[in-house]
Amino acid sequence: MSVQVEIRGPLHIVTLNRPEVHNCVDRPVAEALRAAVKAFRDDQTARVLILTGAGTEAFCSGADLKAATSPFNLYSSPDAVGDGPMGISRITDVDKPTIAAINGHCYAGGLELACWCDFRIADEAAQFGVLNRRWGVPLVDGGTQRLPRIVGLGNALYLIETGVRIDARTALRMGLVQEIVPKGKALERAIEFGERIAVYPWHSLLADRLAAHSAWALPLVDGLRLEARLGEATLGEIEMREGLQRYARGDRPAPLTPTGE
Repeated sequence: MSVQVEIRGPLHIVTLNRPEVHNCVDRPVAEALRAAVKAFRDDQTARVLILTGAGTEAFCSGADLKAATSPFNLYSSPDAVGDGPMGISRITDVDKPTIAAINGHCYAGGLELACWCDFRIADEAAQFGVLNRRWGVPLVDGGTQRLPRIVGLGNALYLIETGVRIDARTALRMGLVQEIVPKGKALERAIEFGERIAVYPWHSLLADRLAAHSAWALPLVDGLRLEARLGEATLGEIEMREGLQRYARGDRPAPLTPTGE
């Protein structure tokens, strides 16, 4: 299968499965990825999606440019084009956490897929870049919009205009990735995060996530009002009352801690 989906309790682990071509995306992959993400979105029992690539050599090297003279020519389905050539880049109504687990190459459209996720865990061998710059292929899967929001305009334009290839430590310094782990361990770490996120009190987490995502489109005063409205709506939830009762009893679950990188 070009895209594998493993459902592990509340986690959906979605794996791009073309390791022989560095998990690049052709039409079947894009359509399968789109279906997997929408299934996660619509599954009321699913809480966290983890996106990764098969093997240790690549997360995703971008669109399969051997399949077409234009990224848009890869797709015949109007729905697929509407959701972006890579399959999911224009899907913006997934209201649950998403994590990219990045081993190895993460280039071009693959970088755009990683930026679609809420945050990114990379292994120490990961490399990133807008390498499509060399072939005259534009960023059409959200790279010009999400990358500046993640790393800032200067860093984004540095990557977009130069086509430079950067390593995991540079990506961490820029804020493109949030942790570096040993080679081949990105998925393991992402699952650790996903399992912890999935058991947190859910309504307040989703409220905070939505408020944070909305910050880019709102003036500060409106964002503060939205944060207050969303947060206050969760105060009567039973999960919060139960959480406060556990706190009063002295129940202090150990927090997750960053890796040593």
